[in-house]
Amino acid sequence: MHKNIQTFLACDAEYEEADVVLFGAPFDGTTSFRPGTRFGPSAIRNDSFGIETYSPYCDRDLTECKVFDGGDLELPFGNTERALSMIEDYAKTVLKAGKKFVMLGGEHLVTLGTIRALMPLHPDLHIIHLDAHTDLRTEYLGEALSHSTVMYQVWKLAGDGRIHQFGIRSGEKYEFEFAAAHTKLQKFDLSGFKEMTEVLKDKPVYFSLDLDVLDPSVFWGTGTPEAGGITFKELMEAVLMLHRLRVVSCDINELSPHYDPSGCSTAVACKLTREILLQIAR
Repeated sequence: MHKNIQTFLACDAEYEEADVVLFGAPFDGTTSFRPGTRFGPSAIRNDSFGIETYSPYCDRDLTECKVFDGGDLELPFGNTERALSMIEDYAKTVLKAGKKFVMLGGEHLVTLGTIRALMPLHPDLHIIHLDAHTDLRTEYLGEALSHSTVMYQVWKLAGDGRIHQFGIRSGEKYEFEFAAAHTKLQKFDLSGFKEMTEVLKDKPVYFSLDLDVLDPSVFWGTGTPEAGGITFKELMEAVLMLHRLRVVSCDINELSPHYDPSGCSTAVACKLTREILLQIAR
């Protein structure tokens, strides 16, 4: 394990001393609308130097944390299962060393690789899923592995009542019907998030953030923008509650930086990455 040549802001600890490992999974091989999330991790790294290491939100500084940035995985094009296996293997290596990780995607399917790595260690794992989309399709265009099926695939591993979905405002009717029976889904906003942290405070939790949960007026650098999303302030309030939970690892997905030439969407992703790192590196 060697540091990436260019690391995310202040994430320059050596692997052996680090508590948290940051790495990128630049894969968008199943993107069904506008591709480009493969460029998200490097854009977040590059633009992180436009923000400060200090967070006025939680009064902590990244320089106080030991975070190792391992760079981006070299994932193959055209082989979805192999890409997922590589993500799983990397996550297993990090977990075996007693560390947590923050994965930068990529499309949301990359989450399946990390959940596969975590389930043997945490069979009672709960997944908090913030997204505009249900991601509960059983297949998409005949393919079982897709960014639109990822939470259905995760459900097959975790089971009923383990997936807590917030901000959902798009999906097929049968996906919402499936969610009513098998997951805990909050449409449109983050209502009940604080109460959920009380219920799950002693459980192992994986936090999966699809950035398109934000309204496109805040975050338009994504492949599948959906009107009616939450505000940055609402999302930040949820992120700042993560310290109440036993978060074992997390991911941040679905930045397609070139759809927002202003760079504002990437700046949003950078700030959220900083805050999530500060929450789980406590």
